[in-house]
Amino acid sequence: MRGTSIQRNGRRIRESYGDRLFLSGVYIVLTIILMAVLYPLIYIVSSSFSDPLAVSSGRVWLWPVDFTLLGYKAVLSNPQILIGYGNSLFYALFGTLISVTLTVVFAYPLSRKSFFGRNFLMFFITFTMLFSGGLIPTYLIVKAFGMLDTRWALLIPGAIGVWQVIVARTFFQASIPDELAEASEIDGCSDLRFMWSVVVPLSKPIIAVLCLMYAVGQWNAYFDALIYLKSQNLYPLQLVLRSILILNNSISSNIDVADLLRRQALADLMKYSLIVVASLPVLIIYPFIQRHFTQGMLIGSVKG
Repeated sequence: MRGTSIQRNGRRIRESYGDRLFLSGVYIVLTIILMAVLYPLIYIVSSSFSDPLAVSSGRVWLWPVDFTLLGYKAVLSNPQILIGYGNSLFYALFGTLISVTLTVVFAYPLSRKSFFGRNFLMFFITFTMLFSGGLIPTYLIVKAFGMLDTRWALLIPGAIGVWQVIVARTFFQASIPDELAEASEIDGCSDLRFMWSVVVPLSKPIIAVLCLMYAVGQWNAYFDALIYLKSQNLYPLQLVLRSILILNNSISSNIDVADLLRRQALADLMKYSLIVVASLPVLIIYPFIQRHFTQGMLIGSVKG
């Protein structure tokens, strides 16, 4: 139904007044929601390119005021940020690789009816969504395995997400028929060969979904690094940005008022520049896998 009429059997039928009123209301509501979501993003980007005094005084509303790259220069001139960027790329890349591999290997057997004990295992892993050991026991386990202050502390403890396992399992149940596995078994195909040669190529949509979920989670994570890491050379970008913001917002009694206002204005500008810098990789990656993401979520969603 488009516009104010529809086409049927070569004849134009006018929509009723109620239908036009309903569609107008839908468009108005969607426009309001779009503006509510879009304006903060535009404001952040505009503020990151504006003069520090314009940002701190609240003169930035929609477009940059007194265009400048001072915020980005201040951010990128910090060597710790470049180190954090490299660390976050490492954690996102290898963490996603480990998590997706373990999730697929774990979820596919649970999707097969012939797998003994799959219902018990599903209950067991679903139970962990509601109850966990807590922060202190998890910390003690990480310490016992010697992963404190190492990269493994950010890659292994949260490698498998229960929700991702459920989504992947549902996808395999809906997309990989048992007859296909039986036919490959008759032809002498082993389970590992079947998974690598058949399951993985047919599961590109759900793999794209899992990659995006895990990559975004790894890129935005900072709490585990805050708990497990001590060496600043291992800090991910989010933790580096947090440290910079806290440092810039700290107030010293030995600084005069003019210098304090200048630092505060620069801190406000850096805050928006840091948001843009930290969000840029995810914004670049998402358009390339958006089609697979939508398809995988529709097929892999939990069915009633």
